[in-house]
Amino acid sequence: MKQYMKDNLPLFIFVSVLFVIGVVFGAVMVNALSLEQRTEMTRHLGSFFHEINEGIEIDSQQSFSQAFGMHMKWILLIWLFGLSIIGLPLILVLDFLKGVLIGFTVGYLVGQMSWKGMLFALVAVVPQNLIVIPAILFCSVAAMSFSLYMIKHRIMSRSGNIYQPFMRYTTITLVMGGFLLAAALLEGYFSQYMMKWVTPMLVGVYG
Repeated sequence: MKQYMKDNLPLFIFVSVLFVIGVVFGAVMVNALSLEQRTEMTRHLGSFFHEINEGIEIDSQQSFSQAFGMHMKWILLIWLFGLSIIGLPLILVLDFLKGVLIGFTVGYLVGQMSWKGMLFALVAVVPQNLIVIPAILFCSVAAMSFSLYMIKHRIMSRSGNIYQPFMRYTTITLVMGGFLLAAALLEGYFSQYMMKWVTPMLVGVYG
């Protein structure tokens, strides 16, 4: 794995930079929201905080299932795009969108609630994404590497064995799926308790 990362270091740097650009873009998008959109989002967020504070139970198993399903769909799309040459730019689009989603979420929370929003992001957004982001970026690099191998050895020179690179590519995706399972467990169970812990501090923000 260490050698694989070394061999594909330029791709790792590229997708990481693209992801960071997406995060910045997502954070900037918060400022583009209209007053109506901000009011509606604030209303939903305030309602969510009040529900948790009043002791309404969140179905942890359902949260886990939804999170795991979403993560797996994401890397499955990346895997499928990696099988085709035309899917290469779509992998980059997915990485950028992932950054946008995270940047927008954290940017909105911090923009609306200052340090309290940062606290909520630290318990509700950050923990699972410490696993999710590297796993998705790793899958993206594997997909891009395989796609470039296809271009080089199947289209340009029509030589080389595709079986071994394909198995390595698929194995990496499956291993990352295991990490995403752990991230979904963290999101479905651990994050729920942490949100209950910080929510009493946040309810006052919305009266």
